[in-house]
Amino acid sequence: MNIVVLSANKNLYSTKRLVEAGEARGHKVSVLNHTKCYVVMEPGKPEIYYKDHAIIDVDAIIPRIGASVTFYGSSIIRQFEMRKTFSTLSSLALVRSRDKLRATQILARHGVGFPKTAFAKFPSDVDYLIKQVGGAPLIVKLLEGTQGLGVVLAETRKAAKSVIEAFYGLSANILIQEFIPEANGCDVRAFVIGNKVVAAYKRIGKEGDFRSNLHRGGTGEKIRLSKVEKEAAVKAASSLGLQIAGVDMLQSNRGPLILEVNSSPGLGGIEKYSGIDVATKIIEFIEQNIGKPRKAKDKVGA
Repeated sequence: MNIVVLSANKNLYSTKRLVEAGEARGHKVSVLNHTKCYVVMEPGKPEIYYKDHAIIDVDAIIPRIGASVTFYGSSIIRQFEMRKTFSTLSSLALVRSRDKLRATQILARHGVGFPKTAFAKFPSDVDYLIKQVGGAPLIVKLLEGTQGLGVVLAETRKAAKSVIEAFYGLSANILIQEFIPEANGCDVRAFVIGNKVVAAYKRIGKEGDFRSNLHRGGTGEKIRLSKVEKEAAVKAASSLGLQIAGVDMLQSNRGPLILEVNSSPGLGGIEKYSGIDVATKIIEFIEQNIGKPRKAKDKVGA
C-alpha cells in the first residue's frame, strides 16, 4: 500500500515510528506536511496538491494534526475523504475532539464518566458556579489549551473566584471542573485502536504539580487496566467517532473518569512505558480495514 502520514515535522518520534513500522511491513510510506498542501475543488474532482505536485494513488492516510492547525488540517483530511481514501482519523472526529466543550457534551450524552464540569460565558454569580462543581479546590481549563497548558488548580474559593474572573476579563473560554483529590497528581493514558485498548501507562506528575503530562516534566510507569477502565476508554473514543485515540482518565473512588480524548496521541510515552509496539498496531489496523496489502505505486508528493 501507499500510506501517507500527514505531519508538519517528519523528525518527530511518532512520525518516524509510523514510517518505520509501515516500511517494515512492506508498505510505501511518505510524510506530507499538511500545512503546505492545498485543495482545488471542482464538481466531482476533489484534488489535493503539495506545491505543484498532485497527490494521487494514496491508499491510506494517518493524520498527525497539531492543535494550532485543526481547522486547516481537518479540511485536508476532508478532501482525502471525498476521494474515498481510508483515514485513521475522520475530519469530523478531529474537530469534535479538539473542542473540549463539545467533546464533554458528547461524552455526557453517551453516559461516559468524567469529573463534573461547568461552562458559562458571563456568569452573574461566580460563587454559584464554583458551588456547582463541588467547591474549591477546583480545576480551571482553557478550552484551547493543550499538553497541560492553560490548566489551573485553584485551591481555595477565593483563589478560584479570582482565577475565573481573570479569565472572563480576558474574554477567554474556560471550563470549570471538579477536582479529584484521590488521583494524587496521576492519570492513566489508554491507547485505543478500533474497539480495544492496545496499550496503557500511568502518568505521574512531578512533585508539586497536579498535572501529569510528560511535557510538564511528569514520568510514567507500566500499568494493567481493569476491565471497567478499558471499557470506559473504548466508549469515550467511540463516542467521539475516533478509531485511534489516546484516552486520559483519572482513577477515582467512583470509577474511571475521562479527562480528555486525544485524536493525535503521541507514541513516545506509550511505547516507552508500556513496552508495546503501538506504531505497528496502527499499521495492522489499516491493513485490516483496507484488505490485503497492494503493490506500492509511484511516490506520493515530495
